[in-house]
Amino acid sequence: MKKIFVTAIDTNAGKTVVSAILTEALKADYWKPVQAGELHDTDTMKARALVSNSTSVFHEETYRLKTPMSPHAAAARDGVTIDLDSIKLPTTDNTLIIEGAGGLMVPLNENEFVIDLIKKLDAEVVLISRHYLGSINHTLLSAATLKQYGVKVRGIIFNGDEIEGTEEIILKHTGYKHIGTIGEEEVIDKEMVSRYAHQILKGLTA
Repeated sequence: MKKIFVTAIDTNAGKTVVSAILTEALKADYWKPVQAGELHDTDTMKARALVSNSTSVFHEETYRLKTPMSPHAAAARDGVTIDLDSIKLPTTDNTLIIEGAGGLMVPLNENEFVIDLIKKLDAEVVLISRHYLGSINHTLLSAATLKQYGVKVRGIIFNGDEIEGTEEIILKHTGYKHIGTIGEEEVIDKEMVSRYAHQILKGLTA
């Protein structure tokens, strides 16, 4: 099973939309191990609503926490502790897109972070960098952390309209493969996801 873990430089970088695009592009399965808050409209529900193909399976979360907070704090409010050993890969022969919670150093419990889960699952990363002032710093810090932990990186996807010179300097200093760029979109729906899926597939397989 190929495992692609979608993480980002910040919480609002667009992980769910990019995960849906990757799921559509590869006709992959989707899984978000930890959902914190919005249990009436989870990221799994949102991704399922954006994917058109009939092959993808959307697997149940391991942890469904009530409060939209950092997972370690949301879990504490629910009276549970997130145990990485309890997070088991779903059974599938398909490629699996795994959506993370927040960024790499978001704590899952008192001692372990999202990046520890990536290591445990032995997944390769697609990093999302959203364009905003300061994103170069946040992206290079994320890249340095991935390198420090020895995590394999499949490539980077930029989200939003580019700030001049940003992508070039990030690609130069990370050496990451540029999988694609997603522009600012007024409407996020199945058509938009399908359109970008064709572009992203070329970037993944080139």
